[in-house]
Amino acid sequence: MKNKKLYILAILAIAFSSCNKELDEVNINPNAPEIPVPDYLLTGTTKATVDAYWGVANNMNSSLLFAQHWAKVQYTEEDRFIYSNSSFTSLWSTAYAQSIPGYNKIIELGDAQGNSGYKGVALILRSWVFLLLTDAYGDIPYSQAGKIKQFITPVYDKQKDVYYGILEDLKSGQKALNLNTGNASGDIIYSGSTAGWQKFANSLRLRIALHIADKEPAKAKQIIDEIKAEGGQFISSNLENAKLDYDASPQQNPVAASFETRNDYRISKTIVDRLKALDDARLPIYASKTENAPQGYVGIPNGSTNSEASEIGLANSSKPGAYFLDPKAPAVILSYAEVLFDRAEAAARGFTTENAEDLYKQAITASYAQYGLNNLNSNIEVYLNRAVVQYDPSNYKKSIGEQKWIALFGQGLEAWTEQRRLDYPQLTASVNTVLNGKIPVRFIYPGTEQSLNGQNYKNAVSSQGADLLTTKLWFDAF
Repeated sequence: MKNKKLYILAILAIAFSSCNKELDEVNINPNAPEIPVPDYLLTGTTKATVDAYWGVANNMNSSLLFAQHWAKVQYTEEDRFIYSNSSFTSLWSTAYAQSIPGYNKIIELGDAQGNSGYKGVALILRSWVFLLLTDAYGDIPYSQAGKIKQFITPVYDKQKDVYYGILEDLKSGQKALNLNTGNASGDIIYSGSTAGWQKFANSLRLRIALHIADKEPAKAKQIIDEIKAEGGQFISSNLENAKLDYDASPQQNPVAASFETRNDYRISKTIVDRLKALDDARLPIYASKTENAPQGYVGIPNGSTNSEASEIGLANSSKPGAYFLDPKAPAVILSYAEVLFDRAEAAARGFTTENAEDLYKQAITASYAQYGLNNLNSNIEVYLNRAVVQYDPSNYKKSIGEQKWIALFGQGLEAWTEQRRLDYPQLTASVNTVLNGKIPVRFIYPGTEQSLNGQNYKNAVSSQGADLLTTKLWFDAF
């Protein structure tokens, strides 16, 4: 049923048209249902959102390059940070034109139909969307977003306020699920499992707590204490990972879809060299051998010019691994490994009494298991006991940051956020880049905001700082 629903996304156009009463009154289709069907709307909205999260513009052509997971072997301008104000429109337009209106409509339908399952799931997914937006852009429309009838030009809320608002929305979503007055049919993440959504929501709350921990440590601890007091649980195995499982073409993973027609991307030399130095068993999962097989795994240096990349060549550099090029490869939203790293960091900061080192080791082990490497128990013990891998309590950000960066491979937006937040691994920009030795620390706002929401855009820039790739966001304290 989950995969079948992926083929029926055309109905999304009908569902979205219901979001605007004025358009409804003009464009009435006598053959369409008067009450939108929330299950198809939930399927379609989620699919569109995850496609944007895992796809070319927000992942392969930007954040994966910033995190130095991937590099470009052709048309390398983006890898040298040559962007315009039309380069970062995909996440923004998908979120504000599809995801947020779609989830708002599902919340409305859930209330109208007395189905708290729809409301809870939509609130949690909408919270994730807002989190992606604020982590990438900083100050964003939040409190007035998606309310077109009231606010044609929504104000930008400060990032701190957005985080605080999302936290409340997540709790509201969990409360709606607790009412248990209906299931969310059309759920392609957890197949209607209330327990799965509750754990995902708590894991998002933990993620946000750590995002604000350098600026608001007392609030961060309060969030974690609240989850504990509620008896809340986190994602507790790889079987509970929040992810979308794709299907064969034309519903394939966006990475696989891109490689069917283009050949622009390779694995970054930064991560290949790091995995080789660690003798890390994830290297053959993350990277393919070169076509000239004797060379094994060869990464492209980030920031190469077109001529430099061409000299290395397509056949002498490594594509992503077969796992990621598989049309059915899952798009991971939040993994068990990430949760364990987050719990380790919370313990290291003194927010909990858990054992940070033990959780750190569990996190690496969970990452291995995520890729089917759990049969290498002896190897993982050897790996964990290497001096360069062992947990350093005097510099937990380095230990957790470097291993979390490896574990988040492929999740460009989240890997980039964590690298900015923890400042590890310490990445170096190529001399060929255009930001004077700096790596981007935010997306710039779409150029359309200046023309369509000009005054609020100006207010945001005045408050946050220049609309540049190098302007640090509120959460990025160091």
